[in-house]
Amino acid sequence: MSALNPLIPGFHPDPSVCRVGDDYYLACSTFEYLPGIPVFHSRDLAEWTLIGHVAERASQLAVAEVPTLGGAWAPTIRHHDGRFWCVVTDAMGRGSLIFTAERPEGPWSEGTVMRGVSGIDPDIVWDEDGTCYVTYSGLQLDTSAGSATHLGIQQVRMDPETGRALEEPRSLWSGTGLMFPEAPHLYRIDGHWYLMIAEGGTERGHSVSIARSDRPDGPFEGCPANPVLSARSTERPVQNTGHGDLVRAPDGSWLMVLLGMRPRGMTRAFSAMGRETFATALRWEDGWPVVDPVTLGEPRPEFRDRDELPGPALAPEWVAIRQEPSVVGDLAGRPGWVRLTAADGETGVEGSGDSADTAMDSPRPAFLGRRQLHERASFTALFDVGRGTGGLTLRMDEFHHYDIEAGAGQVRARARIGPVRQTWERPLTGDPGSVELRIITEPVGADGLERMGPDTVRLAFRTGGDGDGDDGGRDDGPGGGWQELAALDGRYIAAETAASFTGRVAGVYAAEGVVDVDWFAYTGQDNAR
Repeated sequence: MSALNPLIPGFHPDPSVCRVGDDYYLACSTFEYLPGIPVFHSRDLAEWTLIGHVAERASQLAVAEVPTLGGAWAPTIRHHDGRFWCVVTDAMGRGSLIFTAERPEGPWSEGTVMRGVSGIDPDIVWDEDGTCYVTYSGLQLDTSAGSATHLGIQQVRMDPETGRALEEPRSLWSGTGLMFPEAPHLYRIDGHWYLMIAEGGTERGHSVSIARSDRPDGPFEGCPANPVLSARSTERPVQNTGHGDLVRAPDGSWLMVLLGMRPRGMTRAFSAMGRETFATALRWEDGWPVVDPVTLGEPRPEFRDRDELPGPALAPEWVAIRQEPSVVGDLAGRPGWVRLTAADGETGVEGSGDSADTAMDSPRPAFLGRRQLHERASFTALFDVGRGTGGLTLRMDEFHHYDIEAGAGQVRARARIGPVRQTWERPLTGDPGSVELRIITEPVGADGLERMGPDTVRLAFRTGGDGDGDDGGRDDGPGGGWQELAALDGRYIAAETAASFTGRVAGVYAAEGVVDVDWFAYTGQDNAR
Protein backbone atom coordinates (compact mmCIF):
# COMPACT_ATOMS: atom_id res chain seq x y z
CA MET A 1 0.00 0.00 0.00
CA SER A 2 2.91 2.39 0.56
CA ALA A 3 3.44 2.74 -3.19
CA LEU A 4 -0.05 4.22 -3.55
CA ASN A 5 0.23 7.00 -0.98
CA PRO A 6 -1.18 9.53 -0.94
CA LEU A 7 -4.13 7.59 -2.32
CA ILE A 8 -6.06 10.77 -3.20
CA PRO A 9 -3.80 13.81 -2.71
CA GLY A 10 -4.79 17.29 -1.70
CA PHE A 11 -7.72 18.46 0.40
CA HIS A 12 -9.64 15.14 0.63
CA PRO A 13 -10.24 14.42 4.34
CA ASP A 14 -12.40 11.91 6.24
CA PRO A 15 -12.49 9.22 3.55
CA SER A 16 -15.13 6.50 3.50
CA VAL A 17 -15.02 3.58 1.07
CA CYS A 18 -17.32 0.76 -0.03
CA ARG A 19 -16.95 -2.17 -2.42
CA VAL A 20 -19.65 -3.25 -4.87
CA GLY A 21 -18.54 -6.33 -6.79
CA ASP A 22 -15.25 -5.40 -8.42
CA ASP A 23 -15.80 -1.66 -8.02
CA TYR A 24 -14.72 0.63 -5.20
CA TYR A 25 -16.29 3.98 -4.32
CA LEU A 26 -14.81 6.58 -1.98
CA ALA A 27 -16.28 9.82 -0.60
CA CYS A 28 -14.71 12.71 1.37
CA SER A 29 -15.62 15.81 3.36
CA THR A 30 -15.87 19.21 1.65
CA PHE A 31 -16.99 21.69 4.36
CA GLU A 32 -18.10 25.02 2.81
CA TYR A 33 -17.28 24.12 -0.81
CA LEU A 34 -19.75 23.14 -3.54
CA PRO A 35 -20.22 20.75 -5.20
CA GLY A 36 -19.93 18.79 -2.00
CA ILE A 37 -18.83 15.25 -1.08
CA PRO A 38 -16.85 14.02 -4.11
CA VAL A 39 -17.29 10.40 -5.16
CA PHE A 40 -14.28 8.58 -6.61
CA HIS A 41 -14.22 5.23 -8.42
CA SER A 42 -11.51 2.60 -8.72
CA ARG A 43 -11.18 -1.01 -9.82
CA ASP A 44 -7.72 -1.64 -8.37
CA LEU A 45 -7.50 0.71 -5.35
CA ALA A 46 -4.53 2.42 -7.02
CA GLU A 47 -6.01 4.67 -9.70
CA TRP A 48 -9.03 6.74 -8.69
CA THR A 49 -11.34 8.79 -10.93
CA LEU A 50 -13.68 11.53 -9.78
CA ILE A 51 -17.10 10.50 -11.12
CA GLY A 52 -19.40 13.00 -9.41
CA HIS A 53 -20.54 14.55 -6.16
CA VAL A 54 -23.29 13.67 -3.71
CA ALA A 55 -24.25 17.35 -3.32
CA GLU A 56 -24.36 18.89 -6.79
CA ARG A 57 -27.16 21.30 -5.86
CA ALA A 58 -27.10 24.10 -3.30
CA SER A 59 -30.40 22.82 -1.90
CA GLN A 60 -28.77 19.61 -0.67
CA LEU A 61 -26.40 21.32 1.79
CA ALA A 62 -27.24 24.53 3.63
CA VAL A 63 -23.74 25.99 3.34
CA ALA A 64 -24.64 29.49 2.08
CA GLU A 65 -24.33 31.00 5.55
CA VAL A 66 -22.17 28.50 7.45
CA PRO A 67 -19.00 29.83 9.07
CA THR A 68 -15.59 28.51 8.17
CA LEU A 69 -15.45 24.90 9.48
CA GLY A 70 -19.14 24.35 8.72
CA GLY A 71 -20.72 22.29 5.98
CA ALA A 72 -20.19 18.68 4.90
CA TRP A 73 -18.43 16.69 7.64
CA ALA A 74 -17.35 13.06 7.46
CA PRO A 75 -19.56 11.14 5.03
CA THR A 76 -20.06 7.38 5.16
CA ILE A 77 -20.78 5.75 1.79
CA ARG A 78 -22.38 2.30 1.61
CA HIS A 79 -24.32 0.07 -0.80
CA HIS A 80 -27.38 -1.81 0.43
CA ASP A 81 -30.44 -3.38 -1.18
CA GLY A 82 -29.56 -2.15 -4.66
CA ARG A 83 -28.99 1.48 -3.66
CA PHE A 84 -26.08 3.68 -2.66
CA TRP A 85 -26.36 5.44 0.66
CA CYS A 86 -24.39 8.38 2.02
CA VAL A 87 -24.89 9.70 5.54
CA VAL A 88 -23.16 12.94 6.48
CA THR A 89 -23.32 15.86 8.89
CA ASP A 90 -24.12 19.25 7.37
CA ALA A 91 -22.53 21.03 10.33
CA MET A 92 -24.22 24.29 11.31
CA GLY A 93 -26.51 23.71 8.32
CA ARG A 94 -29.25 21.10 7.87
CA GLY A 95 -27.89 18.63 10.43
CA SER A 96 -27.37 14.89 9.92
CA LEU A 97 -28.56 13.74 6.49
CA ILE A 98 -29.26 10.57 4.52
CA PHE A 99 -28.70 10.71 0.75
CA THR A 100 -29.53 7.89 -1.67
CA ALA A 101 -28.82 7.20 -5.33
CA GLU A 102 -29.32 4.42 -7.85
CA ARG A 103 -25.85 5.08 -9.29
CA PRO A 104 -22.78 6.35 -7.42
CA GLU A 105 -22.24 9.17 -9.92
CA GLY A 106 -25.71 10.43 -9.13
CA PRO A 107 -28.07 12.08 -9.21
CA TRP A 108 -28.39 11.81 -5.44
CA SER A 109 -31.53 12.61 -3.48
CA GLU A 110 -32.18 15.95 -1.81
CA GLY A 111 -31.22 14.44 1.54
CA THR A 112 -33.45 13.34 4.40
CA VAL A 113 -32.81 14.99 7.76
CA MET A 114 -32.28 12.47 10.54
CA ARG A 115 -34.50 13.10 13.55
CA GLY A 116 -33.20 11.88 16.89
CA VAL A 117 -29.52 11.98 15.84
CA SER A 118 -27.75 14.83 17.61
CA GLY A 119 -24.08 14.63 16.74
CA ILE A 120 -21.59 14.27 13.90
CA ASP A 121 -19.82 11.65 11.74
CA PRO A 122 -22.75 9.25 11.20
CA ASP A 123 -22.29 5.66 10.07
CA ILE A 124 -25.04 3.46 8.62
CA VAL A 125 -25.26 -0.34 8.63
CA TRP A 126 -27.90 -3.09 8.42
CA ASP A 127 -27.92 -6.36 10.34
CA GLU A 128 -29.04 -9.74 8.96
CA ASP A 129 -32.75 -9.10 9.54
CA GLY A 130 -32.63 -5.69 7.83
CA THR A 131 -32.58 -3.52 10.96
CA CYS A 132 -30.77 -0.27 10.24
CA TYR A 133 -28.38 1.23 12.78
CA VAL A 134 -26.94 4.73 12.71
CA THR A 135 -23.87 5.15 14.93
CA TYR A 136 -22.41 8.59 15.47
CA SER A 137 -20.20 10.82 17.59
CA GLY A 138 -22.24 12.69 20.20
CA LEU A 139 -20.61 16.08 19.76
CA GLN A 140 -23.05 18.82 20.76
CA LEU A 141 -22.20 22.19 19.22
CA ASP A 142 -23.56 25.42 20.70
CA THR A 143 -22.61 27.97 18.05
CA SER A 144 -24.31 30.83 19.89
CA ALA A 145 -22.14 30.28 22.96
CA GLY A 146 -19.09 29.08 21.04
CA SER A 147 -18.91 25.91 23.12
CA ALA A 148 -19.28 22.16 22.71
CA THR A 149 -19.93 19.09 24.86
CA HIS A 150 -19.27 15.47 23.96
CA LEU A 151 -21.48 12.49 24.81
CA GLY A 152 -19.18 9.85 23.31
CA ILE A 153 -20.14 7.34 20.63
CA GLN A 154 -23.91 6.89 20.37
CA GLN A 155 -26.30 4.77 18.34
CA VAL A 156 -29.96 4.48 17.34
CA ARG A 157 -32.04 2.11 15.30
CA MET A 158 -33.19 4.11 12.29
CA ASP A 159 -35.94 4.13 9.67
CA PRO A 160 -33.68 5.17 6.77
CA GLU A 161 -36.60 6.02 4.48
CA THR A 162 -38.02 8.68 6.79
CA GLY A 163 -34.90 9.57 8.79
CA ARG A 164 -36.73 8.91 12.08
CA ALA A 165 -34.85 7.33 14.96
CA LEU A 166 -36.81 4.39 16.37
CA GLU A 167 -35.45 4.71 19.92
CA GLU A 168 -33.60 7.01 22.27
CA PRO A 169 -29.81 7.10 21.70
CA ARG A 170 -27.70 4.57 23.56
CA SER A 171 -24.06 5.09 24.51
CA LEU A 172 -21.58 2.64 23.04
CA TRP A 173 -17.89 2.03 23.61
CA SER A 174 -16.08 5.36 23.23
CA GLY A 175 -12.43 4.34 23.04
CA THR A 176 -9.55 4.35 25.49
CA GLY A 177 -10.32 7.69 27.11
CA LEU A 178 -8.60 9.99 24.63
CA MET A 179 -10.39 13.16 23.62
CA PHE A 180 -12.99 13.48 20.87
CA PRO A 181 -14.12 9.92 20.11
CA GLU A 182 -15.46 10.28 16.57
CA ALA A 183 -15.67 8.74 13.09
CA PRO A 184 -17.40 5.47 14.14
CA HIS A 185 -17.79 2.70 11.57
CA LEU A 186 -19.55 -0.59 12.35
CA TYR A 187 -18.78 -3.86 10.50
CA ARG A 188 -19.80 -7.51 10.66
CA ILE A 189 -16.66 -9.59 10.08
CA ASP A 190 -16.31 -13.35 10.70
CA GLY A 191 -19.26 -13.53 13.06
CA HIS A 192 -18.31 -10.49 15.16
CA TRP A 193 -19.44 -6.87 15.08
CA TYR A 194 -16.50 -4.46 15.10
CA LEU A 195 -16.80 -0.81 16.11
CA MET A 196 -13.86 1.23 14.82
CA ILE A 197 -13.46 4.87 15.87
CA ALA A 198 -10.97 7.73 15.83
CA GLU A 199 -9.87 9.38 19.06
CA GLY A 200 -7.24 11.79 20.29
CA GLY A 201 -8.39 14.70 18.13
CA THR A 202 -7.72 15.17 14.44
CA GLU A 203 -4.36 16.84 15.15
CA ARG A 204 -1.04 15.09 15.92
CA GLY A 205 -2.64 12.86 18.56
CA HIS A 206 -5.09 11.32 16.07
CA SER A 207 -5.46 7.55 16.33
CA VAL A 208 -7.64 4.57 15.43
CA SER A 209 -9.09 2.24 18.07
CA ILE A 210 -11.42 -0.73 17.73
CA ALA A 211 -13.76 -2.90 19.81
CA ARG A 212 -15.91 -5.96 19.11
CA SER A 213 -19.19 -7.53 20.20
CA ASP A 214 -21.56 -10.32 19.28
CA ARG A 215 -24.25 -7.72 18.61
CA PRO A 216 -24.36 -4.45 16.62
CA ASP A 217 -25.64 -2.62 19.71
CA GLY A 218 -23.00 -3.98 22.07
CA PRO A 219 -21.72 -4.37 24.69
CA PHE A 220 -18.28 -3.89 23.10
CA GLU A 221 -14.88 -5.12 24.28
CA GLY A 222 -11.88 -2.96 23.36
CA CYS A 223 -8.83 -4.38 21.60
CA PRO A 224 -5.97 -4.92 24.09
CA ALA A 225 -3.56 -3.24 21.64
CA ASN A 226 -5.56 0.00 21.24
CA PRO A 227 -4.92 2.35 19.61
CA VAL A 228 -4.25 0.04 16.68
CA LEU A 229 -2.86 2.92 14.60
CA SER A 230 -1.31 6.30 15.43
CA ALA A 231 1.66 8.31 14.17
CA ARG A 232 1.94 10.52 17.24
CA SER A 233 5.47 11.04 18.62
CA THR A 234 7.01 9.27 15.61
CA GLU A 235 9.22 10.40 12.73
CA ARG A 236 6.79 9.09 10.12
CA PRO A 237 6.33 11.46 7.16
CA VAL A 238 2.54 11.07 7.38
CA GLN A 239 1.09 12.40 10.64
CA ASN A 240 -2.43 12.88 12.09
CA THR A 241 -3.38 9.41 10.84
CA GLY A 242 -6.92 8.42 11.78
CA HIS A 243 -10.58 8.50 10.75
CA GLY A 244 -10.29 5.14 9.00
CA ASP A 245 -12.65 2.90 7.05
CA LEU A 246 -12.09 -0.79 6.22
CA VAL A 247 -12.48 -2.59 2.91
CA ARG A 248 -11.30 -5.83 1.29
CA ALA A 249 -8.84 -5.60 -1.60
CA PRO A 250 -9.31 -7.55 -4.85
CA ASP A 251 -6.96 -10.28 -3.60
CA GLY A 252 -9.01 -10.77 -0.42
CA SER A 253 -6.63 -8.91 1.88
CA TRP A 254 -7.77 -6.01 4.04
CA LEU A 255 -6.86 -2.37 3.98
CA MET A 256 -7.78 0.81 5.75
CA VAL A 257 -8.36 4.13 4.02
CA LEU A 258 -7.85 7.06 6.34
CA LEU A 259 -6.85 10.67 6.55
CA GLY A 260 -3.32 11.88 7.16
CA MET A 261 -1.21 15.00 6.76
CA ARG A 262 2.22 15.66 5.31
CA PRO A 263 3.75 18.28 7.66
CA ARG A 264 6.86 19.93 6.28
CA GLY A 265 9.43 22.51 7.31
CA MET A 266 12.37 22.12 9.67
CA THR A 267 10.10 21.26 12.62
CA ARG A 268 7.54 19.43 10.47
CA ALA A 269 4.91 21.82 11.78
CA PHE A 270 2.99 22.95 8.68
CA SER A 271 0.85 20.97 6.25
CA ALA A 272 0.19 22.88 3.04
CA MET A 273 -2.52 20.66 1.61
CA GLY A 274 -4.32 19.86 4.81
CA ARG A 275 -5.78 16.42 5.44
CA GLU A 276 -5.42 13.97 2.55
CA THR A 277 -6.54 10.39 1.85
CA PHE A 278 -4.05 7.58 2.48
CA ALA A 279 -4.26 3.79 2.70
CA THR A 280 -2.49 1.09 4.63
CA ALA A 281 -2.66 -2.69 4.88
CA LEU A 282 -3.82 -4.71 7.87
CA ARG A 283 -4.04 -8.34 8.88
CA TRP A 284 -6.14 -10.14 11.49
CA GLU A 285 -4.55 -11.88 14.48
CA ASP A 286 -6.66 -13.54 17.18
CA GLY A 287 -9.71 -11.66 15.95
CA TRP A 288 -8.10 -8.21 16.04
CA PRO A 289 -6.62 -6.06 13.26
CA VAL A 290 -2.89 -5.40 13.18
CA VAL A 291 -2.40 -2.26 11.09
CA ASP A 292 0.75 -1.29 9.20
CA PRO A 293 2.12 2.24 9.66
CA VAL A 294 1.14 4.69 6.93
CA THR A 295 4.06 5.35 4.60
CA LEU A 296 4.61 7.39 1.44
CA GLY A 297 5.18 6.14 -2.07
CA GLU A 298 7.85 7.53 -4.35
CA PRO A 299 6.89 10.74 -6.17
CA ARG A 300 5.02 10.08 -9.39
CA PRO A 301 5.93 11.71 -12.72
CA GLU A 302 5.19 15.39 -13.13
CA PHE A 303 1.48 16.04 -13.53
CA ARG A 304 0.24 18.56 -16.10
CA ASP A 305 -3.30 19.68 -16.73
CA ARG A 306 -4.58 22.53 -18.86
CA ASP A 307 -8.26 23.42 -18.83
CA GLU A 308 -9.32 25.38 -21.89
CA LEU A 309 -12.68 26.11 -20.24
CA PRO A 310 -14.55 25.13 -23.40
CA GLY A 311 -18.02 24.74 -21.93
CA PRO A 312 -20.85 23.83 -21.81
CA ALA A 313 -19.95 22.80 -18.24
CA LEU A 314 -16.95 23.03 -15.98
CA ALA A 315 -14.87 19.95 -15.22
CA PRO A 316 -15.98 18.26 -11.96
CA GLU A 317 -12.77 19.28 -10.17
CA TRP A 318 -13.89 22.93 -10.05
CA VAL A 319 -15.45 24.14 -6.79
CA ALA A 320 -16.95 27.37 -5.50
CA ILE A 321 -17.32 28.74 -1.98
CA ARG A 322 -20.78 28.40 -0.39
CA GLN A 323 -22.45 28.45 -3.83
CA GLU A 324 -22.59 26.37 -6.99
CA PRO A 325 -19.82 26.90 -9.59
CA SER A 326 -22.49 27.45 -12.27
CA VAL A 327 -23.70 30.50 -10.34
CA VAL A 328 -20.20 32.00 -10.36
CA GLY A 329 -18.83 31.04 -13.77
CA ASP A 330 -20.66 32.06 -16.95
CA LEU A 331 -19.56 29.83 -19.86
CA ALA A 332 -22.00 31.30 -22.38
CA GLY A 333 -21.16 35.00 -22.13
CA ARG A 334 -17.94 34.55 -24.12
CA PRO A 335 -17.57 31.10 -25.70
CA GLY A 336 -14.28 29.43 -24.84
CA TRP A 337 -13.84 31.59 -21.76
CA VAL A 338 -15.32 31.62 -18.28
CA ARG A 339 -16.77 34.97 -17.26
CA LEU A 340 -16.69 36.05 -13.62
CA THR A 341 -18.68 39.01 -12.33
CA ALA A 342 -17.71 40.50 -9.00
CA ALA A 343 -20.36 40.41 -6.31
CA ASP A 344 -21.87 43.67 -5.13
CA GLY A 345 -19.63 45.52 -2.75
CA GLU A 346 -16.45 43.65 -3.66
CA THR A 347 -13.40 45.63 -4.66
CA GLY A 348 -9.90 44.75 -5.69
CA VAL A 349 -8.53 48.28 -5.47
CA GLU A 350 -6.61 48.38 -2.22
CA GLY A 351 -3.74 50.62 -1.26
CA SER A 352 -0.94 49.21 0.84
CA GLY A 353 -2.23 51.04 3.89
CA ASP A 354 -5.90 50.14 3.40
CA SER A 355 -7.23 47.38 5.66
CA ALA A 356 -10.64 47.14 3.98
CA ASP A 357 -11.96 43.71 3.02
CA THR A 358 -11.12 42.59 -0.50
CA ALA A 359 -12.59 40.07 -2.89
CA MET A 360 -11.19 36.86 -1.37
CA ASP A 361 -12.09 38.03 2.15
CA SER A 362 -15.74 37.63 1.19
CA PRO A 363 -17.63 34.56 2.43
CA ARG A 364 -19.04 34.06 -1.11
CA PRO A 365 -16.55 35.52 -3.61
CA ALA A 366 -16.84 35.27 -7.38
CA PHE A 367 -14.31 32.44 -7.30
CA LEU A 368 -13.69 29.11 -9.02
CA GLY A 369 -10.94 26.87 -7.71
CA ARG A 370 -9.19 23.52 -7.81
CA ARG A 371 -7.28 21.74 -5.07
CA GLN A 372 -3.50 21.82 -4.80
CA LEU A 373 -2.51 18.18 -5.20
CA HIS A 374 1.31 18.28 -5.09
CA GLU A 375 3.94 19.82 -2.86
CA ARG A 376 5.60 21.58 -5.78
CA ALA A 377 2.88 23.23 -7.87
CA SER A 378 2.29 25.92 -10.45
CA PHE A 379 -1.05 27.57 -11.23
CA THR A 380 -1.33 29.88 -14.25
CA ALA A 381 -4.30 31.57 -15.91
CA LEU A 382 -4.78 34.04 -18.77
CA PHE A 383 -7.12 36.93 -17.90
CA ASP A 384 -8.86 39.64 -19.86
CA VAL A 385 -9.22 42.48 -17.34
CA GLY A 386 -10.32 45.15 -19.79
CA ARG A 387 -13.67 45.49 -18.02
CA GLY A 388 -12.69 44.83 -14.44
CA THR A 389 -10.15 43.57 -11.91
CA GLY A 390 -9.49 39.92 -11.23
CA GLY A 391 -6.85 37.52 -10.15
CA LEU A 392 -5.47 34.23 -8.99
CA THR A 393 -5.50 33.11 -5.36
CA LEU A 394 -4.13 30.34 -3.17
CA ARG A 395 -6.68 29.91 -0.38
CA MET A 396 -7.12 28.14 2.93
CA ASP A 397 -10.14 30.22 3.94
CA GLU A 398 -11.29 33.85 3.79
CA PHE A 399 -8.80 34.75 6.53
CA HIS A 400 -5.73 33.04 5.04
CA HIS A 401 -4.94 33.47 1.34
CA TYR A 402 -2.32 34.85 -1.06
CA ASP A 403 -3.59 36.68 -4.18
CA ILE A 404 -2.21 38.24 -7.32
CA GLU A 405 -4.62 40.37 -9.34
CA ALA A 406 -4.62 42.83 -12.23
CA GLY A 407 -6.85 45.60 -13.53
CA ALA A 408 -7.15 49.37 -13.93
CA GLY A 409 -3.52 49.61 -15.05
CA GLN A 410 -2.13 47.95 -11.92
CA VAL A 411 -1.02 44.51 -10.81
CA ARG A 412 -0.89 43.77 -7.13
CA ALA A 413 0.03 40.89 -4.84
CA ARG A 414 -1.70 40.52 -1.52
CA ALA A 415 -1.23 38.47 1.62
CA ARG A 416 -4.07 37.99 4.12
CA ILE A 417 -3.00 36.31 7.36
CA GLY A 418 -5.76 36.65 9.93
CA PRO A 419 -6.03 40.36 10.77
CA VAL A 420 -2.75 41.17 8.97
CA ARG A 421 -2.76 42.38 5.36
CA GLN A 422 0.12 43.33 3.09
CA THR A 423 -0.01 44.53 -0.53
CA TRP A 424 2.63 44.99 -3.24
CA GLU A 425 1.81 46.99 -6.41
CA ARG A 426 3.34 47.66 -9.80
CA PRO A 427 2.10 49.40 -12.96
CA LEU A 428 0.72 47.06 -15.58
CA THR A 429 2.41 47.79 -18.90
CA GLY A 430 1.76 46.37 -22.35
CA ASP A 431 -1.71 45.19 -23.28
CA PRO A 432 -3.90 46.72 -20.54
CA GLY A 433 -6.48 43.99 -20.90
CA SER A 434 -4.59 40.69 -21.31
CA VAL A 435 -2.33 39.38 -18.55
CA GLU A 436 -1.07 36.02 -17.32
CA LEU A 437 -0.96 35.51 -13.56
CA ARG A 438 0.90 32.73 -11.79
CA ILE A 439 1.30 31.25 -8.32
CA ILE A 440 4.16 28.81 -7.66
CA THR A 441 4.83 26.72 -4.56
CA GLU A 442 8.37 25.38 -4.25
CA PRO A 443 10.75 23.99 -1.62
CA VAL A 444 12.10 26.47 0.91
CA GLY A 445 15.65 27.75 0.97
CA ALA A 446 18.40 26.05 2.93
CA ASP A 447 19.05 28.78 5.51
CA GLY A 448 17.38 30.88 8.14
CA LEU A 449 13.71 31.16 9.04
CA GLU A 450 12.70 30.12 5.52
CA ARG A 451 13.34 26.55 6.60
CA MET A 452 10.52 26.74 9.13
CA GLY A 453 7.72 26.82 6.56
CA PRO A 454 6.56 24.03 4.26
CA ASP A 455 7.31 25.95 1.06
CA THR A 456 7.77 29.33 -0.59
CA VAL A 457 4.83 30.80 -2.51
CA ARG A 458 5.78 33.04 -5.44
CA LEU A 459 3.34 35.44 -7.09
CA ALA A 460 4.21 36.58 -10.63
CA PHE A 461 2.72 38.09 -13.79
CA ARG A 462 3.56 38.80 -17.41
CA THR A 463 2.09 40.56 -20.38
CA GLY A 464 2.91 39.83 -24.00
CA GLY A 465 3.77 36.19 -23.27
CA ASP A 466 3.16 33.31 -25.66
CA GLY A 467 -0.12 32.67 -23.89
CA ASP A 468 0.21 28.89 -23.77
CA GLY A 469 0.86 28.53 -20.02
CA ASP A 470 2.82 25.37 -20.79
CA ASP A 471 6.21 26.14 -19.28
CA GLY A 472 5.48 24.20 -16.13
CA GLY A 473 5.89 27.22 -13.92
CA ARG A 474 9.64 27.30 -14.46
CA ASP A 475 9.94 29.78 -17.35
CA ASP A 476 10.71 32.75 -15.15
CA GLY A 477 14.29 33.37 -16.19
CA PRO A 478 15.66 35.61 -18.94
CA GLY A 479 13.27 35.64 -21.86
CA GLY A 480 10.41 34.18 -19.87
CA GLY A 481 8.91 37.58 -19.35
CA TRP A 482 7.68 36.78 -15.83
CA GLN A 483 7.95 39.45 -13.15
CA GLU A 484 7.83 38.29 -9.56
CA LEU A 485 5.86 40.58 -7.29
CA ALA A 486 6.19 38.71 -3.98
CA ALA A 487 7.77 35.60 -2.44
CA LEU A 488 5.91 34.55 0.70
CA ASP A 489 6.28 31.98 3.47
CA GLY A 490 3.84 29.12 2.93
CA ARG A 491 3.38 28.44 6.65
CA TYR A 492 0.72 31.15 6.86
CA ILE A 493 -1.58 29.36 4.45
CA ALA A 494 -1.15 25.92 5.99
CA ALA A 495 -3.69 23.81 7.84
CA GLU A 496 -2.10 24.26 11.25
CA THR A 497 -2.12 28.07 10.92
CA ALA A 498 -5.62 28.46 9.52
CA ALA A 499 -7.08 25.64 11.67
CA SER A 500 -10.01 25.41 9.27
CA PHE A 501 -10.01 21.63 8.49
CA THR A 502 -9.64 22.35 4.76
CA GLY A 503 -6.58 22.50 2.49
CA ARG A 504 -5.22 24.75 -0.20
CA VAL A 505 -7.46 25.53 -3.15
CA ALA A 506 -6.11 27.65 -6.02
CA GLY A 507 -8.33 29.45 -8.47
CA VAL A 508 -9.52 32.50 -10.32
CA TYR A 509 -11.72 35.31 -9.06
CA ALA A 510 -13.29 38.64 -9.99
CA ALA A 511 -12.63 41.53 -7.63
CA GLU A 512 -14.38 44.31 -9.50
CA GLY A 513 -16.54 44.45 -12.62
CA VAL A 514 -16.35 41.67 -15.21
CA VAL A 515 -13.31 39.44 -15.78
CA ASP A 516 -12.85 36.76 -18.44
CA VAL A 517 -10.51 33.76 -18.06
CA ASP A 518 -9.30 31.98 -21.21
CA TRP A 519 -7.57 28.95 -19.67
CA PHE A 520 -6.18 27.57 -16.42
CA ALA A 521 -3.01 25.45 -16.27
CA TYR A 522 -1.76 23.33 -13.37
CA THR A 523 1.59 21.58 -13.05
CA GLY A 524 2.57 19.57 -9.99
CA GLN A 525 5.03 17.09 -8.57
CA ASP A 526 5.89 16.01 -5.04
CA ASN A 527 9.32 16.62 -3.59
CA ALA A 528 11.88 13.83 -3.63
CA ARG A 529 11.80 11.70 -0.49
